Amino acid sequence: MRFETLCLHADENKKDEWGTLTMPICQSATFVHKGVDVPSEYSYSRLSNPTRAHLEHTVAVLEGGAAAFAFSSGMAAITTVMKALPPNSHVIASDDLYGGSLRLFRNVNTFEGMRFDFVDTGDIGKVEALIAEDTRALYIETPSNPLIQVSDLAALSSLAKKHNLLLIVDNTFLTPYFQKPIALGADIVVHSGTKYLGGHNDTLAGFAVCRTAELAERLGYYYKTFGSCLAPFDSFLIERGIKTLPLRMNAINANAQKIASWLRGREEVKKVYFVGFEDHAGYAVTKRQTTGFGGMISFEVKDVQLVNRILANVKVFQYAESLGGVESLVTYPMKQTHADVPKEEREARGINDRFLRISVGVENVDDLIEDLEQAIIS
Repeated sequence: MRFETLCLHADENKKDEWGTLTMPICQSATFVHKGVDVPSEYSYSRLSNPTRAHLEHTVAVLEGGAAAFAFSSGMAAITTVMKALPPNSHVIASDDLYGGSLRLFRNVNTFEGMRFDFVDTGDIGKVEALIAEDTRALYIETPSNPLIQVSDLAALSSLAKKHNLLLIVDNTFLTPYFQKPIALGADIVVHSGTKYLGGHNDTLAGFAVCRTAELAERLGYYYKTFGSCLAPFDSFLIERGIKTLPLRMNAINANAQKIASWLRGREEVKKVYFVGFEDHAGYAVTKRQTTGFGGMISFEVKDVQLVNRILANVKVFQYAESLGGVESLVTYPMKQTHADVPKEEREARGINDRFLRISVGVENVDDLIEDLEQAIIS
């Protein structure tokens, strides 16, 4: 089956005795055993739940992995993946990451004995130069958040295999509809399912998808032990969102291309970060490893007062954290997603007080452009 069909019919075993068209919400903490020596398929919802299992199977199929685990948030997924690495591991990570990931790596994992190096993972030579005897994994965001940098996953996979490393890829921005990291050599794919997979800004979720059953067995041990699993009702909401994933991503992708081009033509805008521009440093790699550019755009304006006007005056765009929903959002990274990153480091990378990030939704693109225009000139 093709991707669009798999979003609705990936789990052929979802049918129950009542013939429900959609997977029911199995709101039960525990399950009755069939007998002393006759185990049930389910025993306790922290370990597995029918609604969540259906969702996990769907996500595993879409990503091309052996198994998927659904978590209570994206950060819960990343935290568990890091816990599943060997003790005192060295990890090489993209130097442009979601602020929550940076906070976890620097302020939690480091104090537990792990070691991190952050580098432009689009430069394979720089990555390889950092590989040491204790290196165990590469952690990649592509495109990255919020500077929209691109890393070559096939090249990084070859490097990881050469040095016996795990390749972990955050695929939140593009989803398996536009990018399939496992097909490009990734070992583990993580998602904030809150974003495009759910797509409606109404629930939190996270995923980790493993390439092999062996990896899944190891990660599954930590998953059941920590217990940060996705609840049945939230699993239902994410599954419902996935059904329209291709439709939403196509609309968002088309809208983003038009908005990015419009922003680039505004004299008030100093720079636009969008992977769909042919002169973007990662454009050639993007065309090779993805089928779409996604809906994330960052831009720097020339005057900090313009930031205040935009955030105060947008009406269709909403000034809010998060991304990936049907509603278009504008975010101020220095005060929101990257507030915990040291100011000097943040500003050195260009994430300053004139820097904004937008998540393009599915509204009429002319309404979105007109909204940005009126906010700019207000």
